[in-house]
Amino acid sequence: MRFSFIKSLAATALLVAGSALAAQAQTPEYISLTTGKPVQLGKAPGLKVKLLSASGPVKTYVLIFAKGDEIVSGLTEFAQKYDVKAAHYQAIGDALSAKVGVFDYGRKAFKVIPFTEPIEVSSLTGDIAVYNGKPVAHTHVNLVTFDGLVHGGHLFELFSGPTIELILTVEPTPLYKKLNTEFDAAIIDPALTK
Repeated sequence: MRFSFIKSLAATALLVAGSALAAQAQTPEYISLTTGKPVQLGKAPGLKVKLLSASGPVKTYVLIFAKGDEIVSGLTEFAQKYDVKAAHYQAIGDALSAKVGVFDYGRKAFKVIPFTEPIEVSSLTGDIAVYNGKPVAHTHVNLVTFDGLVHGGHLFELFSGPTIELILTVEPTPLYKKLNTEFDAAIIDPALTK
């Protein structure tokens, strides 16, 4: 009798601990663009850059990310190094992992959706503008999981698989962002363009 009581107590403790871990694992992470952590530079050491063409002040580059390079870090570092004040880009490739977000209007923050398995990057697109004196990359991405489903959102982190191939065009007219307090987000304001 005493053994079955202890066995039952142990099973209940495991069930409670398992439920607590499951609840903790399901608690979503939220990131605010204005109060979140700044982008860490230096996380794309394998990035290769080549100027493809220049037509007056308009320049087009190819950025080739190597396995393990973090895309947001590499884009930000490129923009700072080349003093980019306005650009647009698109890419395809493969990723080892990623974090994307979907904006939650009630929280004024992005709900983070993690991808921990390798995924196909079927589309990655974005722009670069200046906010608080620094270039900021704003990227959206579509990711395909092994079941063929497409997932997408605002890109927070993406580690390249074999490669991410990105074509980026730098424009001569700077774009500037300002804080939109309704959404707590930095948004391009054409009126600030000089």
